[in-house]
Amino acid sequence: ADSVVVYCLEITNVDAFARGLLFERFLSLERAQKPDIDIDFDARYRDQMAEYVYKRYGVERVASVCTFQTYHARSALRDLGKALGYTLDEINRLTKNITSIPADGIRALLNRLPELRNHPLQEDKYSKLLDFCAAINGFPRQIGTHLGGLVISGQPLTNITPLQPSAKGVLITQFDKNTIEDLGLIKIDLLSLRTLSAISNTLQEVGPKLQYNEIPISDEATFSRLQQGSTVGVFQLESPAQRSLQSRLQADRFEDIVASVALIRPGPIKGDMVEPFIARRHGKEDVTFIHPKLAKILAPTYGVVLYQEQVIEIATEIAGFTPGESDRLRKVMTKFRSQEEMEAIGDEFIKKAISRGVEEDIAKEVFSYIVGYAGYGFCEAHAAAFADTAYRTAYLLEHYPAQYYAALLNQQPMGFYPPNTLCVQARNRGIKILPLHINKSSDQFRVEGDAIRIGLKQVKGMENSFLESITQAKKEREFRSLHDFIYRTAVSKDVAENLILGGAFDWFSSNRRALLWNLPGLYQNKQGSLFLELPPSTNQIKDFSNFDRWLHEYSVLSLAAEQHIMDFFRPKLPKHVLTSKDVLSLNEGFVQIAGLVIRPHRPPTRSGRIVVFLTLEDEFGLIDVTIFENIYEKYGNTIFNNSLLLIEGEISKRNSEHLPSIIATKIQKLD
Repeated sequence: ADSVVVYCLEITNVDAFARGLLFERFLSLERAQKPDIDIDFDARYRDQMAEYVYKRYGVERVASVCTFQTYHARSALRDLGKALGYTLDEINRLTKNITSIPADGIRALLNRLPELRNHPLQEDKYSKLLDFCAAINGFPRQIGTHLGGLVISGQPLTNITPLQPSAKGVLITQFDKNTIEDLGLIKIDLLSLRTLSAISNTLQEVGPKLQYNEIPISDEATFSRLQQGSTVGVFQLESPAQRSLQSRLQADRFEDIVASVALIRPGPIKGDMVEPFIARRHGKEDVTFIHPKLAKILAPTYGVVLYQEQVIEIATEIAGFTPGESDRLRKVMTKFRSQEEMEAIGDEFIKKAISRGVEEDIAKEVFSYIVGYAGYGFCEAHAAAFADTAYRTAYLLEHYPAQYYAALLNQQPMGFYPPNTLCVQARNRGIKILPLHINKSSDQFRVEGDAIRIGLKQVKGMENSFLESITQAKKEREFRSLHDFIYRTAVSKDVAENLILGGAFDWFSSNRRALLWNLPGLYQNKQGSLFLELPPSTNQIKDFSNFDRWLHEYSVLSLAAEQHIMDFFRPKLPKHVLTSKDVLSLNEGFVQIAGLVIRPHRPPTRSGRIVVFLTLEDEFGLIDVTIFENIYEKYGNTIFNNSLLLIEGEISKRNSEHLPSIIATKIQKLD
C-alpha cells in the first residue's frame, strides 16, 4: 500500500500519495528483493483464486512456498513420547498446559508457572524426556506449506527449485521464502481473510441499498461505538487491549483508528509509547522531540514512533542513510536480529549522524529509541489498510448488527472471541438467538426478522455430505419425526445424537433423553423395516435437567441459544457478587464478580514480570481482569485449570468512563 500504482490497480484502498507514504518502504533502487504484495480476499474463493493463478501462468510455473516446521515444546514432547513408548493418554497429560515455547525451555517453564507445579513432567522419571526435548530444540520436524505464499516464475520452476507434493497434493518448493527471494523469484501472498467473507455475507443479506465503498467514513454512531469500547467483532479492534485503548483514545477521526492498529503491537507496548500517545492526543502532555529534525517526521503521531516508515525517515534525516540503508536498518531490527549486525549498523548510524552535526549523546539516544521499536513495529500502509476494514466492520456492527453477527458466526473460527460470546453480545443488543430446528435451520446461521437462527453446520461432527443429505430430503418435504429423519437421510448416528442434544428435534419431542433412548433402535431397524413404532416405555423416561440440557447444547454447538451458564449459578451466589452490568455503573471500590473465563494469557511485558489478562463473561457482557504476578503466584493453578471463576478485586477505570476492568486480589473456582 506504499505504492500509488497498487492503489490505481485497486489492489488496495489506501491512497499512498494522499497519505504521503514512503515509496522506499515498498521499493528502492538499492533493494535487492522484489516488492512484497499481500493480497487479501474473501476466504470463500480461496480455491478459485489458486485455480486462476495456475491457469493464468501455467502449472509448471506456479507452486506454493514451503515452510520448515521445527521442534517446539509440544511437538517434541509428542514425538519423543511416542518414540519412548508412552501411551496417547500419557502424552496428552504431559502436554497439557505446555505452551508454544522452545523445547529447551520446558524445565524453566515448570519452575516458573504456578499452574505447572503439580504437572506430571515434574516427576523424576520424565527427566530424560526433557533432556531429549532440549537436544532437538529447533531441529526441522517436517516441511509444510506457507500460508497463502505462491511463487510465480517466468520459466518452469523445476529449472530453479526442487519441488515436491504437499500432504494435500499441491506442489510446493523445497526452498523457503527467504531462499526463494534470494533466487529472485516473485512470491505473492494470496491470503484468504474470513473478515472479508463476513463483510460480503453481511452486504448480501442487507441488499443493494448498502455498498461497501459507499459506507460513510465519518459516521457519528460508529465512532460512538468505538469510543465506548464496544468493539467485539470489529476487525483488529476487538481484543481486550484494543477495547481498552478505544475507550481511552476516544477516536473521532479515521487517523485515530490507523494509530490504534499500530499502537497495540509489541514495539509501542514494550517501548511504553501507548500512554504518552493517548495523553498527547488529548493535550494532557506536551509533544516533545529528542532532536528538532524529528519534528516533521513524528508530529503526526505526537512525537511517538508508530510506523516502520518513520524509522526509515529518521535514519535518512538524522544519519543521512540512503533509503536502501534505512531499509537494511529496519530489517536488522527484527526479532531474529544478531547482536553483531545490530552493533555494526548502530556504529554506522552514530558515526554518520555525528558527521551531520548531531551530538554523539543525541545520536545514541535516537538510535536506542528506534531500536526498541523497529523490530516489532507496523507498516503505516498496512495500518491504514487494516483501519479501513476495521472502520467499515464497526459501521456494519453498529447499523446492521443481526446481519453482521450472523455473518461472523458463519465464518468461525476467526477473531478473538468464541461463538458463544458473539451470541451473548447479540442477545444484549436485543437480537434473539433462535434454537436449532431440523426443519427451520439452514446449513448456516441465518437472519430471521430481527433474530438469528442457528445453522446445522454448527453441530459438532456435521460433514458436508450430511448437510447435503438433509437439504435434499427437506426439498421433498419437511421432517415429521425423528424416525422420519433417520430413514430419509444418511446422517451418522453420532451426528444424529448431537442434533438431539443441540435441540434440533425439540419441535417433535421436548424430551431429549427419550429421543436418545430411541436412537439405537431406529438405526438398527433402518434397513429392515419401513415403519417403526417407538416403544411406549419411552414416555416414562425422565428428561435431562435444564442445566444438563444447557451443558449438552454447549458441548455440541459451542454456544447456547437462550441461556448463559451464569443464569444457573447466579441464584446461588450471594447478592454482593455483581454482574458485569453492575460494575459498569461503579467508579471505584472492591467488588466480587463471577463468570466464564475467556482467553487467559500472559503477553510479554516491558518489565519482564508476569501479568495475566483474562476476560470474564456473564449473562450481561464482558469484564476484563488483570492479575499481577503476586496474585498469579497464589492462584495460577486455579486460573488456568478452571472455566468458571469467582474473582475479587478493585475496579480500575484508567481514565476511561466506559470500560472498567478489575485488578484481581483473590480468585477461586466457581462451583
